[in-house]
Amino acid sequence: MADFKRTLITAALPYANGPLHIGHLAGAYLPADLYARYLRLKGEDVVFICGSDEMGVAIVMKARAEGVAPQDIVDRYHPIIRDSFAAFGIAFDHYDRTTSETHRETAQAFFEHMDAQGLLSTKEEEQLFDPVAGLFLADRFVKGTCPDCGYEDAYGDQCEKCGRTLSPAELINPRSTLTDATPEMRPSTHWYLPLGDMQGRLESFVKSRFNWKPNVLGQVRSWLNDGLRDRAVTRDVPWGVPVPASVAERHGVNVDGKVIYVWFDAPIGYISATRSWAALQGEPERWKDYWQDETSRLIHFIGKDNIVFHCLMFPAMLDAHGDFVLPDQVPANEFLNLEGQKLSTSRGWAVWLHEYLNEFPPDLLRYALAATLPETKDADFSWDDFQARANGELADVLGNFVNRTITFAHRFAGSTVPPLVNPSETDRAVMAQLALFPTRIGEAYDQFRIREAVFETMQLARLGNKYFNDTEPWKTRAADPEACANTIHVSLQLCAALSILADPVIPFAAAQLRSMLNLSGVRPSVPAVDAQGLSWMDAGEPLLAVGHAIGDAVILFTKVADEQIAAQRAKLEGTGQSATVSEALEEATYAPVAPEMVFDDFAKMDLRVGEIVVAESVPKADKLLRLVVNLGFEQRQILSGIAAFFDPKAIVGKRVVVVANLAPRKMRGLMSEGMILMAEDRQGQLSFVESEGEPGSVVR
Repeated sequence: MADFKRTLITAALPYANGPLHIGHLAGAYLPADLYARYLRLKGEDVVFICGSDEMGVAIVMKARAEGVAPQDIVDRYHPIIRDSFAAFGIAFDHYDRTTSETHRETAQAFFEHMDAQGLLSTKEEEQLFDPVAGLFLADRFVKGTCPDCGYEDAYGDQCEKCGRTLSPAELINPRSTLTDATPEMRPSTHWYLPLGDMQGRLESFVKSRFNWKPNVLGQVRSWLNDGLRDRAVTRDVPWGVPVPASVAERHGVNVDGKVIYVWFDAPIGYISATRSWAALQGEPERWKDYWQDETSRLIHFIGKDNIVFHCLMFPAMLDAHGDFVLPDQVPANEFLNLEGQKLSTSRGWAVWLHEYLNEFPPDLLRYALAATLPETKDADFSWDDFQARANGELADVLGNFVNRTITFAHRFAGSTVPPLVNPSETDRAVMAQLALFPTRIGEAYDQFRIREAVFETMQLARLGNKYFNDTEPWKTRAADPEACANTIHVSLQLCAALSILADPVIPFAAAQLRSMLNLSGVRPSVPAVDAQGLSWMDAGEPLLAVGHAIGDAVILFTKVADEQIAAQRAKLEGTGQSATVSEALEEATYAPVAPEMVFDDFAKMDLRVGEIVVAESVPKADKLLRLVVNLGFEQRQILSGIAAFFDPKAIVGKRVVVVANLAPRKMRGLMSEGMILMAEDRQGQLSFVESEGEPGSVVR
């Protein structure tokens, strides 16, 4: 860190084809914001850059589905994304968009430089062409039968049924998603980045980044072990940054209708956004300080699905170009689940940021997410956990400590900071611990252990609460006024420190706390020109002078009511299971029919009607229910992996179909003596195969 003069922070460019949800925030934007705010409070030279990714096939597909132009889609969602970020407190130095003229010029200049230096190769290949639409078909514009599993609606890049990565040419019976026409094979010339030739340099680069997170290095090394291959950097689609006309003459190729592939142009958006930022500062060449000076460090905050692009592809581009610094850190996060399930925008199983902000303060979600970031493995967000953290930690710990301290200062210290006279051993010990917190929290941020930094921040508030309880100022105010004053003094200093050290996580509450303390002159954690004032490390020392006037106490955090959480859960379940069910069913397909069998195979199964008489959870087994089923002639214990789908109390009394002659087996130390038949719909939801027959009836 000491070797760098400045830091450029980027966060993955969000696609401008929909609003933001909490998975986006936890993956890249919130940890990046916390880290940027921390560096600003330290007094570092830092620039935090992002913008909307407005190119790519996903934009075109949404536009075609709605019958509008791609520009209409991005013009709709860019301001929603930008404004949601701002309201949530994500303090970018600049938030740009890749449809800007600056980005077009930057991406084309980058491409032109690499082509002119012979760093790209060209290949003519046969590609699928829609004769009705008159367009070459990008992979997502082609559907067909998967050669592996036989799924008939596999896309040209991946089969969503079996997960296999595909190319459009591999599909059986391909068809255009634009016109349903049968595509033709036609020749097309494209530019490629020869990653295979660059593998040695990339391996050396990755080895030099030994301090990257294990989840990042693991994915990158897997790609390197498999061997890198040339990757196309242009494609024939009607939306994107056009391939510069200057290369047409050089290669004798018609570039009409060719655009720069979005994976190549999007990260260049970091450079173009920095150029736009510098121009707005009145110093148009200043962007070079952050991108082309070896004393600058580049940090990419991303989600796990972008690791390879930011750790191999983009570094390959920057290194080949030759004029840019390479990323120093890529602290990628894993995925965030929601209420135990994967986030799904198609099913509406998401918490949308703009909707959240209409109902709760931003700091509550900032804290709840920051405390559960998926830093090394997938994590889960639940509304119960959100409420517990908001009420049990923000309100009951931090908010309670602040309120007690300032209330006592008004009642028993004349609304001022009293002197610290003859401090007790406890007083001195707490002040000594306070001195350690800026370094303790800062080291966690420096190592990109954001969750740990948040935990240590709350530990300071816990220290304050414990100290306040241990010194009992409600007793000493009469018996020992000097000791009471000392408690108020130390507690106020802790509050002042919290107003700085908690600022990256809960910036709105931290600013409100500084207002209550009348604490001014603190270096801002948001972009500012020539920012000066009290900094991060100053928070370890007493910040409030004796006699300093304290403002009125206000409630920092209002508790979240059970009714509010119930409403959020109902909204989530409603949108996730009913409002978008028709949309989800349109995208889903039926499972393929299993291989043919003869009647004798089926006749081996003894299917009986059974009535569930007991249903209960299995300890330490989230998926299992223990069922006792009455088969008429006897009762059976059956373990069934349906806990995620049914409330045990609600299924008692159901008459279901049981495979009665299935060999018993032990699960979780319990014997399971049969199997309940279930129906699984196209969305993966389970329902019982029920019967009105009496228990023990044979099902034929």
